[in-house]
Amino acid sequence: MKIRVEQEDLAEAVAWAARTLPSRPTSPVLTGVRLHGEGDSVQLAAFDLEVSAKADVSAVIDEPGPAVVNGRLLAEIAKALPAQPVELGLEGNRVTVRCGRSTFGLPTMAVEDYPALPELPPHAGHVSAVDFGAAVAQVAVAASRDDTLPVLTGIRVELTSTTMRLVATDRY
Repeated sequence: MKIRVEQEDLAEAVAWAARTLPSRPTSPVLTGVRLHGEGDSVQLAAFDLEVSAKADVSAVIDEPGPAVVNGRLLAEIAKALPAQPVELGLEGNRVTVRCGRSTFGLPTMAVEDYPALPELPPHAGHVSAVDFGAAVAQVAVAASRDDTLPVLTGIRVELTSTTMRLVATDRY
């Protein structure tokens, strides 16, 4: 794997993926972000066996391939790099991150141990961002803030062929 990507794009994508990393993973590989360079983009993915996040970033791919590195560490490094192109390269069992005069070596984890991401369901329709934001704002006030029942901290989205219903409750 050998990839060149803009620092700002990389930092944003890694931060997005790293948000879903578990604080206490059931397996060490779940602390990782999977990088996969192919075509003209690099895909960054995180998965904790319940929630997955995936981001695609435009990149120049000199050598395609996957690698898994510690997601939080990569996010901190990407955020601190100067605003210049970043080179990511797989060298043995390390991913080298080069940007300007900075160079970092991150140990890799076994790609084959990383769980497969779930498939996304087919598109059911579309709604404008303004309308969706307004609907979420109306319902979010009813979602629980108590983490003892995590299922109540979310918003349920129910889709039919013509409607989308958002539902939240805190049991009260």
